Amino acid sequence: MRIPDRKGVTASPFRIACSEIGASHRIAEHIRCVLEHLGYHPHRRVVILCIGTDRSTGDALGPLTGSLLSSCPGMDAEVRGTLEEPVHASNLTEEIERISTGSNPIIIAVDACLGQTSQVGTVSVGVGPLRPGAGVNKSLPAVGDLYLTGTVNVGGFMEYLVLQNTRLNLVVKMARVLSGSLAQVFGGVWEGQPRFVV
Repeated sequence: MRIPDRKGVTASPFRIACSEIGASHRIAEHIRCVLEHLGYHPHRRVVILCIGTDRSTGDALGPLTGSLLSSCPGMDAEVRGTLEEPVHASNLTEEIERISTGSNPIIIAVDACLGQTSQVGTVSVGVGPLRPGAGVNKSLPAVGDLYLTGTVNVGGFMEYLVLQNTRLNLVVKMARVLSGSLAQVFGGVWEGQPRFVV
C-alpha cells in the first residue's frame, strides 16, 4: 500500500486491511492528503456523515463509527449518524439537506460495503461521493467529498441476508480503526472504547 505525497492524490481508492500494523495511522495520513487536495483549512466546516443502521450487523459500521467518534472530546469536525441517531435510507436525503444549509462543508461519508472475499476486512479511502445502498440495489443520493468504506462481507448474492449475518467482531474492529483514524486527523482524544448513552 502506498501513501500519496502532499502534491496530490491518486484517482483510485487507497485500500488497507484493518488488521495491518499501523492501519489507523496510514488511513489518517491518506485522509490528510485528500483533505489538502480538497482545499481544507482549519476554519472550514467538516461533517463526518456515518451512514447505516443499527438493525443490521454489517450495516452498523457507520453508526458504530459515529458513536465512537461522538465520545471523543476535542473533535474539530461534526459527527452525524450514530447508533442512537442513525442516518439511513429513510432519512439520508433530509440529513444531507440539513448539513448543506448555510455553508459549504467538506463532507466525509462513512459506510459499510460488500466486496470480494479478499477485500473483507479492508478499508478504502477515496475522493468523490459515496453511493450508499448500491450494494443492495437501493437508489439513494450520492454524498461526500471523500469517502471511507469498510468491506464487511462478500457481495454478489442475497446481500441483505449477508449483511445481517456479518460478524459483529469484525464490524467493531473496523469501526475502531476508522474512528481512530478520523480522531487523529481532527484532534479528538480517542480511547478506543465506546461510551454509549443507553
